[in-house]
Amino acid sequence: MRIGVFCSGGDAPGMNACVRAVVRRAISEGHDVVGINRGYQGLLDEDFFINAMGEPLMTLRSVSGWSRIGGAFLRSSRSAEFRTEAGVKKAVSILEKHRIDALVPIGGDGTFHGAVDLAKLWNGRIVGCPGTIDNDLMGTDFTIGFSTAVQTAVEAVDKIRDTAESHERMFLVEVMGRHSGFIAVHTALAAGAECVCVPETKTDIPAIVRDLHQLKARGKTSVMMIVAEGDEEGDAAKLNEDLKAAGNPFSTRCVILGHLQRGGSPSPEDRILASSVGDSAVGAILAGQTGVMAGVIGGQPRLTLFEDTYTKHKPIPSELSSLIERLAR
Repeated sequence: MRIGVFCSGGDAPGMNACVRAVVRRAISEGHDVVGINRGYQGLLDEDFFINAMGEPLMTLRSVSGWSRIGGAFLRSSRSAEFRTEAGVKKAVSILEKHRIDALVPIGGDGTFHGAVDLAKLWNGRIVGCPGTIDNDLMGTDFTIGFSTAVQTAVEAVDKIRDTAESHERMFLVEVMGRHSGFIAVHTALAAGAECVCVPETKTDIPAIVRDLHQLKARGKTSVMMIVAEGDEEGDAAKLNEDLKAAGNPFSTRCVILGHLQRGGSPSPEDRILASSVGDSAVGAILAGQTGVMAGVIGGQPRLTLFEDTYTKHKPIPSELSSLIERLAR
């Protein structure tokens, strides 16, 4: 069997570890692996990974040392062409031309939407791996890259806290999360932030300002607010202006962490998760499974239909938000 593997959408620390696991498991079972560069667009362009011998196949040595490196050696991209019916049909013809029997796409909801469209016209097997820092996919407790993104954000907030305390200021730190507040909530809790704003909950500006006055009255001289970029009231800059207009008693500054959160060496948790789901994906393909994502729930491997990973919004545990409120004193 020839198994294709690629990364798609936003890069996430741990994608390389996942590719490594796919390659090592497949080859150990006697199968070939075709690395596809630049996601769906690379497939349409027939842009394949070439090994040291000049062959369009990945070997055991092709992925040596990949687990500890961030980014995506196979590159990652988004493809407007693939989102058309003609693009999907072209992808099917290329897969058949190169005798690829199965695919392991590593990515988020956009990647899995594409896999569903492809499966309608192609009879090969498709088992995906959850690669996105947002942790917004159902069917897995955590996604590849989330742990590292939070670790990066917490390290940044810890450094900003030093300046906040030195100058007795409030900082609004914007983290990624257009539709999900997982990074913001976990960062706020780990960094001891006093406030967090996420898309899942209503941001009440007057209530926040009342809390800020209470904090100041208790002797607080610096405050950290973590803002998910997709908060319904706006980004950190917009929230800062709204807070000022409502009577914020603190002098403020905004910091946008942006793509800093996607880079860096993956955390041990991300390396372990990526290795586990990559191995499970190949195992599922060999067992005849298709149209599913390999995840981990409660420490156990779990397969979930692609459609079920993105049709429902993954809820943030309410106890985490309550914990942040109780500890922000």
